[in-house]
Amino acid sequence: MTKRTIERIIAPPLPHMVGDGFRVHNFIPGSIHSGMERMNPFILLDYGSKHYFQPSDKPRGVGVHPHRGFETVTIAYHGRVAHHDSAGNSGVIGEGDVQWMTAASGVLHKEYHEQEFSRAGGDFQMVQLWVNLPAKDKMSKPKYQSISKEQISRYELPENGGTVEIIAGQYMNVLGPAFTFTPVHLQNVKLNPGASAAFSFPVAYNTALLVIEGLIKVNSSAPVEANHFAMFKHDGDEFVIEANEKSIILVMSGEPIPEPIAAYGPFVMNTREELVQAYQDMENGKFGQLEN
Repeated sequence: MTKRTIERIIAPPLPHMVGDGFRVHNFIPGSIHSGMERMNPFILLDYGSKHYFQPSDKPRGVGVHPHRGFETVTIAYHGRVAHHDSAGNSGVIGEGDVQWMTAASGVLHKEYHEQEFSRAGGDFQMVQLWVNLPAKDKMSKPKYQSISKEQISRYELPENGGTVEIIAGQYMNVLGPAFTFTPVHLQNVKLNPGASAAFSFPVAYNTALLVIEGLIKVNSSAPVEANHFAMFKHDGDEFVIEANEKSIILVMSGEPIPEPIAAYGPFVMNTREELVQAYQDMENGKFGQLEN
């Protein structure tokens, strides 16, 4: 077992709006400056840091748009989001819940602030990850996993240190509920002041963390502030997170998919020809129908 060290700590880039309901900082691929390959299978990370939205009778969000070739994973920290897609799936997630949508062969979907949250207004904080699919699964049937906070597995750290919530993969042999096509670990780590948690992932896995709240140290040295992203080197398999104050950290690690990535807009495939086919299929109605 060898220590895994941090390659880069990235401050939140300037936010931009996705639709009129999602104010996000793009860490992957924009801030790592090496394309989607560097953190593959995590090919996009948009982080909506805590932001107050004024009350609105019309729910803010993003209208109907397509996806093919990957999965979208939305993790809610504050606020509520509603989702509908052309495969007939719909749902609302709130604090602690996760929505895992496998676009695969293609869906149309829309996502927006849940109606009552929109009318009341309030703090909104979310993460959306795009998780790549291997070529053999890119054209599989779309699916949808709605994972409530009650369904998420938990490991209680000793001495009232906090909790590791396992969304996907495992921690200390506790398995998360999400189905994944390739090995993916996704965990919300909630630490009390002065507490620590140790992690171990295969050295070849692409691994990173995002500090949602608080202030932490990694391996007793590198401080990482709230809203900052830390990307690890491939130089070891173990690291320790220590909380200087009450903290929430999203930890992600996944086995790289050793295939070419061809991406354009809402499609992530392996070749340019597959991207052209995706646009043709969308225009020919093969992604189904969904009203705005």
